[in-house]
Amino acid sequence: MAWRSSFNKWTKLDSINGSSLFSKNTRCHPQQRCGFRKAQRQSETKGNAPEKAGAGGYKDGVRTQPGAPVPLRKPDRLFRPLVFTVGFTGCSFGAAAILQYESIKSRVQIAMEEENKEQQDKLLEAHDTTYWHNWWNQLSDFQKQVILGMSGIDEWWSGLSEGQKTVTGIIAINTVVLCFWRIPSMQRTMVKYFTSNPASRTRCFPMVLSSFSHYSIIHMMANMYVLWTFSSSIVSLLGKEQFLALYLSAGVISTFTSYVFKTSSRRLGSSLGASGAIMTILAAVCTKIPEAKLGIILLPVVSFSAGNALKAVVAMDTAGLLLGWRFFDHAAHLGGALFGAWYILYGNDMIWRKREPLVKFWHELRNGSSGRARPGGGGGQV
Repeated sequence: MAWRSSFNKWTKLDSINGSSLFSKNTRCHPQQRCGFRKAQRQSETKGNAPEKAGAGGYKDGVRTQPGAPVPLRKPDRLFRPLVFTVGFTGCSFGAAAILQYESIKSRVQIAMEEENKEQQDKLLEAHDTTYWHNWWNQLSDFQKQVILGMSGIDEWWSGLSEGQKTVTGIIAINTVVLCFWRIPSMQRTMVKYFTSNPASRTRCFPMVLSSFSHYSIIHMMANMYVLWTFSSSIVSLLGKEQFLALYLSAGVISTFTSYVFKTSSRRLGSSLGASGAIMTILAAVCTKIPEAKLGIILLPVVSFSAGNALKAVVAMDTAGLLLGWRFFDHAAHLGGALFGAWYILYGNDMIWRKREPLVKFWHELRNGSSGRARPGGGGGQV
């Protein structure tokens, strides 16, 4: 399973816990990006004393006094993330419903056009064969190799399932973000917007962006492998539009759960990674198909049911939360898993199956716009 709170482990980037992504001569310390600009300046004027919890300085991004406990963050800092979570989730499912409507309408139109095109192709088949044969013979060897390579890629893409095609886009975004982490001039921006921390001044947008952010290639590969493994099952169950809405919402909800736990337990720190959202997908599949058989890639002879796998993962994260383990962001894992199970049991009926009024409104809005543009014309029905 992916490691969301292992950011400091993989990256050796203790930007919030006392160390910096940048050199010691860097003017802007990451702690200044987390709402502690004034406190950091005071610390620097005192000779840059070691940042230890018991000797004053910073611990987990919070300025401490010698021998004093880390102060509890104000609960009102969670209000904006809560509003953002609710609003973003609603917009995600609303946009997914409209996207599905447009997708179905587009497929109907394409099917009608292809039917007409097939009839025309039959009449021109003999001429087309001769034309393309002559065109191919005029190409150079290099051009032929390029076309054959593109044909192979197209054949590979056609062989993927709908879920794998959808997840390929998510993997591409994560790869681009991973490359940005390797650009020194981007470090401060990446820390500010692509790591989530309830102590930061920027708390809302990182709830989404951190779910596409990995600093370690091993971290990303582990997460994306799990997502790829479950992609075909979840998209076949929900459809690609509903899957995308669930995945995006899961990233925000799992991060908000992490915010609540970090604030209440005073264990403030940064997190990043897609593991919270992936836990939602895993939990959704395991809840919907609990009898499915799963295995471990390194132990092919070992298999277990999806239902038992979900119970084991939830038990491990619960233990980690209670025992204070810091290697994983167990709160985000649990939040994602509970959201995935809840959505399959109740959320699908409460949210997705009640999208008809929104789709009807969108349909009438499009037809109304078409009717004003073309008097007497009506939009097509889906």
